[in-house]
Amino acid sequence: MSMHEIEDLVADSVRVLDAHTASDDPRVRDWFAVLYDFQRGYDCSFTHFRVMDVLLRRGYTYRFPVDRHPDYAERPEYFDALAEFTGLRTFDEEALDFEGYDSWLEDGYVEPPFLYCDAGTDLWRRMVVAGELRGPDAAPPRPTRLIEVAYEVAAAAEMEQDRELIGMWYAFGCETLLGGPAGCPFDVAELAEMPAVRDLRAVVRRTDALPIAQRSPYAVPVEFADHYDLETWWWEL
Repeated sequence: MSMHEIEDLVADSVRVLDAHTASDDPRVRDWFAVLYDFQRGYDCSFTHFRVMDVLLRRGYTYRFPVDRHPDYAERPEYFDALAEFTGLRTFDEEALDFEGYDSWLEDGYVEPPFLYCDAGTDLWRRMVVAGELRGPDAAPPRPTRLIEVAYEVAAAAEMEQDRELIGMWYAFGCETLLGGPAGCPFDVAELAEMPAVRDLRAVVRRTDALPIAQRSPYAVPVEFADHYDLETWWWEL
């Protein structure tokens, strides 16, 4: 079953960032890449079409006629026969290197009559090489920390007085927002000096969003945290 709370969180974050960031700000594309990478960490459905107009306008997703696919000339019958939404990557479940279906978007997808690909994917790179994408569209998304995106969402949400969106992001805590394979690699003193952490906490205080964060199903109770001092500090605004 899809995790609808995560799907809604990401879609709402995309909308609020688009609404409150300058139309020519290239960072928005990078933020969207981080949001969808975050969503892929959960059992979620494909939700791009909830906000496809935004994704296209901001240059995160690209749309072409199907016959612009680099392989169309070799397989026109295959592409012309696509009559419904189709992810174009194929998988060999019997292969020794089969690692699941997480990469299914890498070769793009078709929603007739159009072909789509997201920035940074394999099909996007092929379209760049083919000259279909140029200039800023040919640059990959820049690496950005999730905590920085969470702050940008919270700052935009504050403009709309959306305490729910602010609280939901803060609820994930330092383990998710700043963590890695071994957990959060920073101590309290380091976290307190990080601009994105400091500014996110300030938004939470101004909007009184902490109670919303504490009620979130994704909030980490302090008593179960791996790094007790970090989580205690996180929840003591």
